[in-house]
Amino acid sequence: MSYILACVNLKGGVGKTAIAVNFAAYCGQIGLRTLLVDLDPQTNATFSCMGVEEWEKHAAEKGTVADLLGARSHSSAGGVKRDVHSVTKKDVFKNMDLVPSHLDLFTVDLDLASAIGREVKLRRALQPVLNEYQMIVCDCPPNLTIPTQNALAMSSHYVVPVSPDYLSSLGVGLLLSRIDKISEELQHEIKHAGIIISRVGRRAIHREETVAALRATFGDKVFTTEIKERVDVAASAEAHRPIFEVNNGDASAEFRQVSREILERIGVKA
Repeated sequence: MSYILACVNLKGGVGKTAIAVNFAAYCGQIGLRTLLVDLDPQTNATFSCMGVEEWEKHAAEKGTVADLLGARSHSSAGGVKRDVHSVTKKDVFKNMDLVPSHLDLFTVDLDLASAIGREVKLRRALQPVLNEYQMIVCDCPPNLTIPTQNALAMSSHYVVPVSPDYLSSLGVGLLLSRIDKISEELQHEIKHAGIIISRVGRRAIHREETVAALRATFGDKVFTTEIKERVDVAASAEAHRPIFEVNNGDASAEFRQVSREILERIGVKA
C-alpha cells in the first residue's frame, strides 16, 4: 500500500517545497521507497534535487510530469507517448526517485480545458508504479488548478504549510473547505493530516498573534513542531541536497521532527 501525501497552500513562499522535498528525503533515509512528484511549474522541488543542465537533458530525452498530464500533448521525437517509467529520475536522493516538473504546466489548464477525466490523469499515469513505492509526495503549485486537483485526486492525505504572517494564514479555512468540496466532487476521500507552521522568524506583522490564532482555531490540527527560517534550508536546495546532509543540526532536527509527526499523523510506523 502506498501512502500519498500532497503539500498544498493557496499562497507561495510558505515553505511548502522545502517540506515536501525534505520529508521525501527523510522517508527515503529511513528505508521507505519514496517518489517525489513535482507538480509546480516553477520547478523548485525539481531543482532542489538536480541541476538545471541535468534537468534539461532529462526533460528532452525522458520527459517530465507535463507528459503524464498531457500538457501540449507531449511525446518523444519519434512520436512515442512517454510514461511514468520514462519520466522518473531514479535515486536523486537515497531511496528516493523524482518525477520532475516543467514550465509547460503553466498552461496545462488551457491544454486540458475540454479533456475528459482531466483531474485523474496523474493517478492513471502512476498506477503502474504504485506498488513500487511506500510513500509518494506531491509538491503542488500555490493554487487549486489542474495539477493540484490531480494530486488531491490520488492522495490519501494532505498537509498545509503556513508561514506565520497574516496573509498566509488568512486563506487556510477557505482552502480546507475547497479541498473538502473537490474531494466530494471527485468521490475520493482525502484526509487532512494537519497544518505545519513554517518559515518562523521571517519578517511578519503580529507573528505571535497569528500563530496563536492558528492554534486556537485549528487546535491539534496544527503540528507541534515549527520550522524556522534558516539560510541553510535554501543553501541545501541550491546544492541539490536534503537538509539532513547540511551541517546545521537545528535545521535537520526540525525537519526530522516534522517528518516524524507527518508519518505519525498519517499512520505510518517508522
